[in-house]
Amino acid sequence: MRRTTPRRRWLAAALLALLAGLPAAAAGTATAADTDAATDQRDTAAYDRGYELGLEAYRYGLPLITTQKTFRHQTSIDVSNDRGFGPVNRFNPIRRFVTPEDRSVVAPNLDTLYSIAWLDLSRQPQVVHVPRVEDRYFVIPLMSPYTENFANLGSVRRTAPGDYAIVGPDDHDVRLPAGVRKVRSPYDRVWIIERIYADNDSLADQRRVNRIQDRTTVTPLKRYGDRDWTPPVPQDPDTTIHEAPLPTGMTFYDRLGRLLEQFPAPVADRPLLRQLAEIGVGPGKRPSADDSLDPDLVAGMKDAAAAGAATVLGDAQAIYGQVFNQFNGYLVTPTGTYGTDYRLRAVVTQVGLGALRSNESIYPLALLDRTGAPLTGAKRYVVHVPAGGLPPVTDDGFWSLTLYDNAGFIVPNAIDRFAINDRTDLHYNEDGSLDLYLQATRPTDPQQAQNWLPTPEGGFRLLWRLYATRTSAIPGVLDGTGWRAPAIVPAS
Repeated sequence: MRRTTPRRRWLAAALLALLAGLPAAAAGTATAADTDAATDQRDTAAYDRGYELGLEAYRYGLPLITTQKTFRHQTSIDVSNDRGFGPVNRFNPIRRFVTPEDRSVVAPNLDTLYSIAWLDLSRQPQVVHVPRVEDRYFVIPLMSPYTENFANLGSVRRTAPGDYAIVGPDDHDVRLPAGVRKVRSPYDRVWIIERIYADNDSLADQRRVNRIQDRTTVTPLKRYGDRDWTPPVPQDPDTTIHEAPLPTGMTFYDRLGRLLEQFPAPVADRPLLRQLAEIGVGPGKRPSADDSLDPDLVAGMKDAAAAGAATVLGDAQAIYGQVFNQFNGYLVTPTGTYGTDYRLRAVVTQVGLGALRSNESIYPLALLDRTGAPLTGAKRYVVHVPAGGLPPVTDDGFWSLTLYDNAGFIVPNAIDRFAINDRTDLHYNEDGSLDLYLQATRPTDPQQAQNWLPTPEGGFRLLWRLYATRTSAIPGVLDGTGWRAPAIVPAS
């Protein structure tokens, strides 16, 4: 029997805390009563095959289904509400930074203001206007339904101001007006989560960013050049946001079949889809209505769907355990492009949906301190950054360190400081190094208090963000041979 180390137990507890923060529909598990009652008469081989391939289908389909859920949720109203919700083919801005009272977004950053757009390219291309943005980081990332960040417009790409036609797969050969540049999308649906740097301590700077948000627009290609065209305004606006829960049981696989038909899988996915066809999962298929499937195989599929969310969190636990020492106690993975690494793609979907490519942002995450114990406000910690050891971002980029509770939300504290970043007024040691202090109570030393990031009473996690990392530094950050996030060490 393999011995369970304390670090593994603590890591499991930390990941379970993450699981507890998920919607109930995503975190369901089969009960012993559900499975034990029928065990004696079960075709074990069929059940095991259904369970095994059902889990593979869950991992594979989670990005598609979660993105669809998010689309339905965010576009359930037909006017922008200044919180990112609104109609398709429109930028719907979020005009202020989140506060501890905001519980709608998990792990929000406190560095950029967002604008959300869902593009429908099925009828015609949509033209995105990129305004002039000077002296600040911004990105307009284009995400596929499979959560692939297939293209970016922004400061890292040195995107010139102007008009960019986002064209779907049936319009790749479309002729465009002079001056309009083409960006090809592999699908008729594109998700954009625009990020624009804003000083979270300056309302004046945030208003400047609001004006940039207003100048970032979407126009149907057929209306491009029509100076009199404005987006239609509904006479009777629907402002009621509708929740869209994740499907459960066999409905999960049915939904996956509809989405695979709507958004055909890449060629590289065909080997897996041939396997999933064995359990009736595939484009246009409805395994819940497939009478040819063995009932025990279906029972395995149902249990796999119920265990899917916990399995993906288990995958995250395994990855974190594998890289814990390599990355100084942090979880670091490439994001935004996954190929056939469906396991990693599912993990990122569940804990960080909408993550960018690594050349735009890298996200070292810590749930444990360097000794392997869970982070908790009952302890004090020091994060020592050696001289020259700050994140290797470009002059156009920035870094931040944000604290969240174990559900992924910022928590109130006495000084309203929820993050430390490269704009924070910090005290440096004489040798140029930096010590950050993480604890629930204010340090008595004024210099330590200047570098204090308040912690909640309970458990918490820390997330570094490196926006616009220097190109030469990216490989080392991603494999642990270069810059590593500084260790979180319990104070003596």
